[in-house]
Amino acid sequence: MEYRDNVNLDQSRVRYGGGGRRGGRIAVGGGIGGVLVLLLALFFGGDLGDLIGGTTSTTDSSQSDVAGADCTGEVNIDENRDCRWGAYEVALTSYWESAFSSGFEPISALQLFSGTTATACGTGTSEMGPFYCPGDTTIYIDKDYMGQLLTQLGTTRSDAAELYIVGHEYGHHISNLTGQMSRANASSNQTGEKSASVRLELQADCYAGVFFANTIKDPDSPIESVTQDDLNRIVDAARAVGDDHIQEQSGGFVNADKWTHGSSQMRQYWVAKGFQSGDPGTCDTFSTDDLGE
Repeated sequence: MEYRDNVNLDQSRVRYGGGGRRGGRIAVGGGIGGVLVLLLALFFGGDLGDLIGGTTSTTDSSQSDVAGADCTGEVNIDENRDCRWGAYEVALTSYWESAFSSGFEPISALQLFSGTTATACGTGTSEMGPFYCPGDTTIYIDKDYMGQLLTQLGTTRSDAAELYIVGHEYGHHISNLTGQMSRANASSNQTGEKSASVRLELQADCYAGVFFANTIKDPDSPIESVTQDDLNRIVDAARAVGDDHIQEQSGGFVNADKWTHGSSQMRQYWVAKGFQSGDPGTCDTFSTDDLGE
């Protein structure tokens, strides 16, 4: 994935170190965060529904500080690698702002942390992986742990894979803005290959694909180009976070009744559908029975 040279990045929504408010429920709406919850259920047993529900957190978090990058002025991202997080946020916010005729609000922050962090959805931890909290409209990422996680899931770390994950989380923000997230979360059908939970995750994958298709057409985007190798990495990342792949990796058997995110095939299908169409209107996963399984 190639960046434009000497870009000016608005860093106002990229935060380092701290967290948000405490209390509420942990949002299991993330591409990786929900997978980690599923892994915990598979490894240690217990009721997945209880894990998804979460509990209110009132304890203080003991987080390690994450040093902020100096990304002021004209930035060469290939030389100042930490500035890529600002490039991700700027590119995503710019596209989605253009896609809305009205009513668009960007995420409050892309919060980089280490260890644990307080959020409006409860205490977030590195082991949860990246997640979006609708309570404070913030995407939370332990940037170092995410690389380890991608490796553990059987794929390689790359900027394209990272941006797919951040794009997926931003997709949850779009579903939150449109009201689809609240309607999906209100459904009693939260597991299974055609559950509301799976449909919500596939919609976020589709939105990520739509973003990639459009950002490379924007001359002001910090993302200049996406190569075929990048697309391969994106598709491989989608495969790695499929429920069936996670179940197989855990040493268990594939049980579609327990799916909360969709199979590898389904996730790859919706990322590709979004990229090929470049149209958010094609991402209505709630009005079709063809989920690509």
